[in-house]
Amino acid sequence: MKEAFKQILTRLHIYHPLQSFYRRQLFERKKKSLQKLYAAYKGKGFTCNVCFAQYEKMAPDLPSQINKSALEKNKVIAGYGENILCPNCLSTARERLVLLMLQHDIPFAGKKILLLSPEKNIYTFLKDKAFVITADISPGFYRSIDAGIRKEDARAFQFENHSFDIVIANHVLEHIPQDAAAMKEMYRVLKAGGRAILQVPYSVEIPGTIETPGIHDAAMQSALYGQKDHVRIYQLQDYIKRLQLVGFQVEEWNYERLKPFYKNAIQQGESFLMIQKI
Repeated sequence: MKEAFKQILTRLHIYHPLQSFYRRQLFERKKKSLQKLYAAYKGKGFTCNVCFAQYEKMAPDLPSQINKSALEKNKVIAGYGENILCPNCLSTARERLVLLMLQHDIPFAGKKILLLSPEKNIYTFLKDKAFVITADISPGFYRSIDAGIRKEDARAFQFENHSFDIVIANHVLEHIPQDAAAMKEMYRVLKAGGRAILQVPYSVEIPGTIETPGIHDAAMQSALYGQKDHVRIYQLQDYIKRLQLVGFQVEEWNYERLKPFYKNAIQQGESFLMIQKI
């Protein structure tokens, strides 16, 4: 019944607008609550590089019970934990890390950028400083971020070869069944020397990537991968090899190398992958 109702709303072109409205309401409610709750913790400690608010501690973001088992069992670095959410603007640790790399280490001003499944804070930061095209296979979810978002399947882009200086797909590839096809397309549309920001949840504690092709069951995906719409848990070195197989040069900046950014409350233990088309 629930799926049938969703299909009706989709045919009427109101499902995605309703979902977006509902999500925005939840977001604003949560933001007001955390601003009030964490007012007592304002001060030096962590600085949000989105809104520049300072707090002695940031807010945690913990997985739901249905997702928790797979993430804990496989020791997945997935964007959850302590000091994840800025209490003032609700930026996440994963957004802050991408923005820090753009602010300090990846030149982007005036560049042509493909931003997939756009996160609001990343799009807002980039849109007036570069030429940004946003895209997603379900663009309706993101029209409140960018009304001009394009419908694109990352496994078969409609863009010409060598179209972009930078491709950003932050926590996207773990959703795509044929990830090699998507990686090849991202490589294809990048210019020579172009950069890709392709962070994903990963583990360094498992012997190999966990995936079982053909599963289309939300409860099973939560139990196996830690989220109902994920299709794998990457083992970090295997993920790097997959990127290298399509031609990318990959350099891992481990958590220790990111020490100057600890003050911005990045995800504890997370590496950043410097990815380039040579």
